[in-house]
Amino acid sequence: MSKKKKSFRRKLFNKNRLVILNEDTFEELFSFKLNLMNVFVTFTLGGIFLILITTFIIAFTPLREFIPGYSSTELKRNATKLAIKSDSLETALRQNEAYIKGVQKVLKGELEYSKFNKDSILAETVENPSDLNMKASDAEIKLRDEVAKTEKEQPTKSQEKKKSDKK
Repeated sequence: MSKKKKSFRRKLFNKNRLVILNEDTFEELFSFKLNLMNVFVTFTLGGIFLILITTFIIAFTPLREFIPGYSSTELKRNATKLAIKSDSLETALRQNEAYIKGVQKVLKGELEYSKFNKDSILAETVENPSDLNMKASDAEIKLRDEVAKTEKEQPTKSQEKKKSDKK
């Protein structure tokens, strides 16, 4: 086993010569003295360098927008604007539908024209926050009680600091 390790180490550090020759004249253009360890280290560092350069090019240039799942800031801004615009369009549509229903009631004779008011019809379509149920459920009340108990048991950092300052 030790013989194999030593022979492998010798192969790693055994000097070899790389010579580049002109094929027609056999003139030596240049030569290198190399060993396998130098070649391995050079290729490893070259690979790491190539990976780093590629990462930086993708991360800091507009190429990152081509990565699946990554969206540009302009795209996010446009999506937000479109969401706001669609919400306002939905509200306007609801108001128009309520107005048309009111006009239909007047035309059918179900509602008198003198009682037909556009503002009152549009006010009905606006969602009132007073209609929301803001009462706590039983589970929420239990959770609040548990949190209050644990807060009473554990002193806060400011209380601990005051105790240490008094000593």
